[in-house]
Formats: sequence, structure tokens, C-alpha cells
Amino acid sequence: MVRLFPGRRPDRGRPTARPAALPDALLGATSGHSAAPNRWGGRESTIPPISAERIVNWLGANNYHYFVDDEGDVGGLWNTRLFSFFLYGDDSEILQVRGTWNREISIERIAEVLEFCNEWNGLRVWPKAFARVRDDGMVHLVAEVSTDLEHGVNDDQLDHLMRTALGAGNAFFDAVDDLYPDPAAEAP
Repeated sequence: MVRLFPGRRPDRGRPTARPAALPDALLGATSGHSAAPNRWGGRESTIPPISAERIVNWLGANNYHYFVDDEGDVGGLWNTRLFSFFLYGDDSEILQVRGTWNREISIERIAEVLEFCNEWNGLRVWPKAFARVRDDGMVHLVAEVSTDLEHGVNDDQLDHLMRTALGAGNAFFDAVDDLYPDPAAEAP
């Protein structure tokens, strides 16, 4: 076997056990510079790092209603679907936008739900779609977009990323709504 690129890949960090807490992020305002030196040239980047404060500022600037829970996690409702914004990685550099469908599905439909998610994932890059079975036996559908922002993210990039992550998540949930129409929304 011929290896085209010998050697180890650099460690990109693994998700931490818990998302970054907002209160700590709010205490240390970003300086407008990435904390890590540029590994290619040794220079400090002028692109600001992602932070919970920047996520909250983006939500506020766009007049979105949001909440910050007791653990510092940021979330909100879009089309009655819960979306949460998490920061993972050694330096909280990975932004994850995770949406949860606003309804549940019976466990007896798990095979068709998994087939639908697999088809979605096979045709699209965003969002990653998957089913989660809860302790009560009901199936919840999740749409997830994770982006490594190790080198920072400017305001225009953050705006584009947030809008496309929320839009892609809602597109998946709209497709699920078409597959499983809400019986309560239908006239008797």
C-alpha cells in the first residue's frame, strides 16, 4: 500500500463533555484576535474567534428570541422547533447548531424514519439528520450542523453560517412534516 501523505494528521481536538458556559464567555470579551497563533506563519490571526457572546449578539442583532439556560447553553425556537448552539473542542472552536423536531414518532416507525434520515444524509451535506430513541420509547428527530472555526470567523461568515444552519435544519424538518403530516392540523 502506498501512502500519499505519510505522517499523522494534526490533532483537531475532540468534543468536550459539556458545551462552553456563557457566563465565562461573557466575562472575557474577545479582543478581535484569535487566541492561537497561526500555525502556518506564526502570526496571530485578526479574525475573531467564535464565542457564546458572539452567538448571542448575532441572535439579538437579528431580532431573534433566544434563551440562555442555567448551564449557559444558548437556544431558541424557529418554526416551533428547538435549536441549540453549542461550542465544542479544546478551545471551544467548533460551533454546533442542533435542531430538534417539534413532534415525536412511535418506535414502531423506526425503520422508515432511519431510511428517511439515511436518504437525506446520502443526498445532502447539511444538516446531518438522525433519530434518537428516548427512554420512553418515542423517537425524536435531530438535525445538526458542526463547523470547525479554529481559525476564527468574521461577522459575515458567522451570519452566513447561522442562517444556512438554521435554514437547512428547518428544510429537513419541513420534509419530515411532509412525510408525517400533523393530524391535529387537519380539519375533521
